[in-house]
Amino acid sequence: MASADSQVEVATLEGRSLRCELAQQASLEGRSLGREYPPGREPKGEARHGKEPAPADVPPPMTAAAAQTSRLIDLGVPDLAGLTGAAFTDLVPAAPEGGGVLVVSPSLVPTAELAPLLTKGDKPGFVVEDLTDLADFVPAPGETVPEAPLYWITDVERGDGMANWSPAEALPAIRERGRVPLTVSEGISWLLQEPERLERGRCFMTIGSRKPRAKGGLDARTPALWISNGTGRDSRARKGAPKVGWCWAGNRHTWLGFASAGARRCPSP
Repeated sequence: MASADSQVEVATLEGRSLRCELAQQASLEGRSLGREYPPGREPKGEARHGKEPAPADVPPPMTAAAAQTSRLIDLGVPDLAGLTGAAFTDLVPAAPEGGGVLVVSPSLVPTAELAPLLTKGDKPGFVVEDLTDLADFVPAPGETVPEAPLYWITDVERGDGMANWSPAEALPAIRERGRVPLTVSEGISWLLQEPERLERGRCFMTIGSRKPRAKGGLDARTPALWISNGTGRDSRARKGAPKVGWCWAGNRHTWLGFASAGARRCPSP
């Protein structure tokens, strides 16, 4: 049988424990034990129920259009276009339903000037030395590109399933699916937003761009984007860098697919 002293000690401990529990509960309810908050200083909203209120200065998440615009501004695209960030933002059309990739048209920034903004690791992109006429590659016959400085492409695919096809085989297959082949500027714009899409052994041609010949027909080259091996005129320093080059239109490559999009869109800004 417990002594009177031990019973008093237990009662005291139980009283302290109860008081601690009451204090914790009172704190959660926004009260100190035994009194209410002074008038006008009661906590409001979620804090009254023991929940931390959301900080008032946390901005809402950026939309896809805002995020892509910000990315291009950070890369320096407005500077290349001779625009301020605000003026560049004013040119951005509304994003299509479901999102897409914001394309920088060659009418705003020449494709050759966009290429160095590409990155793979710490390596900037470049245009091969024997593609000095890149600006002459325009939308291929049958391709309609918005006449706007910025526009959207939707549902972009790298076209891995067409690796080892020739451009002559790939183009009708892309169109039969109701899709459009990417132009070289569209391919670069995609990689500016998603650089991880360019992988060694998984690169792509952009057969939406072709160069017309003065006497009719098309130049035998098609632009493509891949990763340099640092050989030949590329130089060892460029090994692993994104590369804007070309391939013969009749050739096949096991490591090159054919990039395409579901559509080109240019809603009003």
